[in-house]
Amino acid sequence: MLRSIILALGVLVWSLAWHTHPASAHGTGENERLPTVGPAPDFSLTSQDGAPVSLGDFRGQVLAVTFIFTSCADACPLLTAKMAQVQDALGADFGTKISFISITVDPEHDTPAVLKEYARNFGVDFKGWAFLTGTVEAIDDVTDRYGVFASQAAASDIDHTFLTSLIDQGGNIRVQYLGVRFDPEEFRRDLLSLAAETR
Repeated sequence: MLRSIILALGVLVWSLAWHTHPASAHGTGENERLPTVGPAPDFSLTSQDGAPVSLGDFRGQVLAVTFIFTSCADACPLLTAKMAQVQDALGADFGTKISFISITVDPEHDTPAVLKEYARNFGVDFKGWAFLTGTVEAIDDVTDRYGVFASQAAASDIDHTFLTSLIDQGGNIRVQYLGVRFDPEEFRRDLLSLAAETR
């Protein structure tokens, strides 16, 4: 019962963010250091190539971690397309200093092969972008620990919150974008700002 109430509140927050104004991740000035939210939760999942992947594999890089599912017809494609736009704008820093991780909230459908095909449709550069799946239990665990709420809404639909976490080189969450209507230029600047920090 409590989980249902929390999920409903999460979906309401997502709906407000999606249907009203673009999400603003933070209120710091352009030259100010981004705040620290806390340590990013670790995970052990499987990539689009069937390889094991954990958060520690990316230590030393800046990460953007988000949650999608491939049969989503509206917000997930918008989010993935926006991130692909930023991927291209990052140039040589993408895959060397900055990487993206998209984790499915529909592991029963989103096999590694399905995720790989989905990613290819968006022109994803796999040198810096991993699409991850796992067991239902593993996905439930990682969504819970990242503050993402997901629930089966219909036979082919899942209600979930859209939360994209930026993680610094030391494994700390620094910024979280709620919704999919955030400014891609602000997103790019935040990634580059974190990549420029000395540890």
